[in-house]
Amino acid sequence: MHSIVHKFLLFVSLSMVLFLTSANTYKFHPFYVSVTEMNYNEKSQSFEISCKMFAEDIEDVLKQNYKTAIDLSNNKLQSQNNRLMNDYMTKHISFNINAKPLNFKFVGFEKDKESIYCYLEVLNVPAIKKLSVTNSILQDFKKEQINIIHVLVNGKRESTKIDYPQNQANFSF
Repeated sequence: MHSIVHKFLLFVSLSMVLFLTSANTYKFHPFYVSVTEMNYNEKSQSFEISCKMFAEDIEDVLKQNYKTAIDLSNNKLQSQNNRLMNDYMTKHISFNINAKPLNFKFVGFEKDKESIYCYLEVLNVPAIKKLSVTNSILQDFKKEQINIIHVLVNGKRESTKIDYPQNQANFSF
């Protein structure tokens, strides 16, 4: 069973990569997925997080939620875009490490073709034994949203997928 889940997650991840690297001519995409990569850096005792989303989807959900024009590639709007992305991420992703809620620092985001990469960091993290992630990114945009989570702690990689209305994932190390 474990192998089937990994094969499915690999298929979805590869499909997303292939789609995101295709031509810019598409305004519609057939699936709604984000990929969140989390890495525990034992040396610096930090938890580094990157979230990859379709740019069009995150722009649309920000327009919908904040009732303002959004262009994440416009450098003149960088201050506004950072503020809105930070607020959105704060409302849609959270972490409990060893049964303690931890706040993340919004590092920033970047646009790469049809994707947005959002970067977060949790500092002063002791050894991770249990991790609980709440991830509802873009679930307020499309009910078909799938959120894939990859976690790397002390060389051990675990992955899962979250389908709406589910928004919780738990890991043990």
